[in-house]
Amino acid sequence: MFLLSSYLLQLLLITLLLSHCPCSCQPGDRRIYPAPRSPSVKGRTLILLDVNTKTPVRTVSENFLSVQLDPSIVHDGWLDFLSSKRLVTLARGLAPAFLRFGGRKTDFLQFQNLKNPAKSRGGPGPDYYLKNYEDDIVRSDISLDKQKGCNIAQHPDTMLELQREKAAQMHLVLMKEQFSNTYSNLTLTARSLDKLYNFVDCSGLHLIFGLNALRRNSDNSWNSSSVLSLLKYSASKKYNISWELGNEPNNYRALNSRGVNGSQLGKDYIQLKSLLQSIRTYSRSHLYGPNIGRPKKNVIALLDGFMKVAGNIVDAVTWQHYYIDGRVSKVMDFMKTRLLDTLSDQIRKIQKVVNLYSPGKKVWLGGVGSPRTRGTNNFSDTYAAGFLWLNTLGMSANQGIDVVIRHSFFDHGYSHLIDQNFNPLPDYWVSLLFKKLVGPKVLAVHVAGIQRKRRPGKVIRDKLRIYAHCTSYQNHNYVRGSITLYIINLHRSRKKIKLAGTLRDRIVHQYLLQPFGVEGIQSKLVQLNGQPLALVDDGTLPELKPRPLRPGRTLVIPPLNIGFYVVKNVNAVACRYR
Repeated sequence: MFLLSSYLLQLLLITLLLSHCPCSCQPGDRRIYPAPRSPSVKGRTLILLDVNTKTPVRTVSENFLSVQLDPSIVHDGWLDFLSSKRLVTLARGLAPAFLRFGGRKTDFLQFQNLKNPAKSRGGPGPDYYLKNYEDDIVRSDISLDKQKGCNIAQHPDTMLELQREKAAQMHLVLMKEQFSNTYSNLTLTARSLDKLYNFVDCSGLHLIFGLNALRRNSDNSWNSSSVLSLLKYSASKKYNISWELGNEPNNYRALNSRGVNGSQLGKDYIQLKSLLQSIRTYSRSHLYGPNIGRPKKNVIALLDGFMKVAGNIVDAVTWQHYYIDGRVSKVMDFMKTRLLDTLSDQIRKIQKVVNLYSPGKKVWLGGVGSPRTRGTNNFSDTYAAGFLWLNTLGMSANQGIDVVIRHSFFDHGYSHLIDQNFNPLPDYWVSLLFKKLVGPKVLAVHVAGIQRKRRPGKVIRDKLRIYAHCTSYQNHNYVRGSITLYIINLHRSRKKIKLAGTLRDRIVHQYLLQPFGVEGIQSKLVQLNGQPLALVDDGTLPELKPRPLRPGRTLVIPPLNIGFYVVKNVNAVACRYR
């Protein structure tokens, strides 16, 4: 009796304590009342994953992941170093792909059919020595390694150092132009075009050349006089090029005070199409556009007018997306699901207009990069930026974007893939793994164990992003029918995934990409399955070695990490044939 009374007294005391407990220490707050979790609760943390292997939900281009070079490389001098063996090796790793030669300076680019334009060499300094060096290379093949018709050079370290010094000076000029929104004209010579095409051709890429659309006649129609010389020269060299006209025409009013509406832009594209058809080499070349910016109200109106007039002229509708600068002020902002999800709504807005006039017309994300001004220095070129980049690829493929063009492959700024020492940054390794493992067929993913109860007015944003494709047919290490998963874990805890259904009890190859070094996710170095990634030498990429996991083993995704997983020999019907 005493024992029973004592038990009842203790129970009453606990009940009174809990009833007066403040909000911060409610039952279930493990910081105050840690308690062992029951097996049933623990089981809920295991995520079950299956993939529909019968039919792909989308099929994107073989060149889905592509890259961009800004014409400013003509201005800052890096164009002369595109023949670098190391740079060509890195570009070859991303082939097949498009290389878009376009950006802010597109509409200030002028072509001159001159091999040796007169230039003032001035006194001793970077420009003086670099110009002499350029002439030496042109006159002699001593520093060139001709491979399959390609001119590949080993540039001396002293010249690269001078070039970096010059580029730093020119970068300040370009930044001043950007902030003042006043740009100087840029001359592309025949020799410069040869260098650009040599790089593209040697790398196995396909060039998309952006033409100046800002030159206008008195009636605001496009002035194509300077373009004809470029087309004739490139045709005489039999250069295989696709074309586009202008860059973000929605900003033209700020540049020349006149602006261009969608209807006029459509007429300009019809004029360019006619010009291309008059030149035999380019009579069947591809034309892409209109390269509009983020789909705000005025941009949507411009696209609507363009599609009415020239929707059937272009081979794909292109637009650009840059994540909002103000939302990124510290490295952890790259993990904000709200930022990652801004792209999805933008895609739907563009597709709605395109499908209204040209149902089924391909849509390209013709320029995308990390946030690129305030607060992103030393962030956009770190491991943390990979979350945004890989999610962009996965989300775009799932929503039917045919090609994603990354700004920029190489040059100034912070959102490029290669730095000015010709070293690959974390986003390059993400891109390389994507190219080697992920095929164009997109598969539907089915998960159980991460659903949360919806609340009225609250959007659920997942911190665990899982995408699935057929494994790349270009990868001969895997038979057709294999499946590649790529997973982004934005949680601060590891996540366990159990493969179910058709994926159950299969051998899995793990490619876990993690930051390398004490900087953590702010590191500019990465490791694959524990091994640091770096080029073997200037002409050799490292072997991407997987870690085999035994059949049935649970996938464990570390916190704040990226992983690729190839599920072998699934014999997926959707993946057997191209």
